[in-house]
Amino acid sequence: MATARHARPKELEGVSIDTIFERYIARFADRKADWAAFEDAKIEGFKRAQHRFIGAGGSGKHGDSSAIPPGNFTLSIMYVPPGQGNAAHTHEVEEVFFVLQGYLDVFVEDEDGRRLTRRLGPWECIACPAGVIHGYQNDSLEPVYFQVMIGRGKPETMGYADEELFKRRGDHLKS
Repeated sequence: MATARHARPKELEGVSIDTIFERYIARFADRKADWAAFEDAKIEGFKRAQHRFIGAGGSGKHGDSSAIPPGNFTLSIMYVPPGQGNAAHTHEVEEVFFVLQGYLDVFVEDEDGRRLTRRLGPWECIACPAGVIHGYQNDSLEPVYFQVMIGRGKPETMGYADEELFKRRGDHLKS
């Protein structure tokens, strides 16, 4: 007989492994591409689709019942067509971009506008520390798929560096 050496979270005490197994598996075929996951995704140059696997990520869409319930982090797959990316932003926790397919130009920026950019290919990643302005752009000729992890189960909506976008950062949640 097996012995669990660590306690289950309160919400899983007494829950059957059948229920856990079904609730904690997410298949790509069942994910819906959310092209309106972020406020900046409405703007040409920032169009991309989020496929939520665990929690909502930085989109703030915490009610996605098809996603695995988050514990201490979120996990999404982003699809970014050529010529698109996202607006410079920060989070209150660490964010990781891990490239699966294609090439992604990632950047970090300081408050004076100095920007450093690097191109990442498949199986390469960047960890963006909390409070550091960062983002990405697909400047290649092919789409890119990459994994995004955020270090909190229910993170705040991302903090855009651009003042106007920051003021509207939650507007995509109203529709």
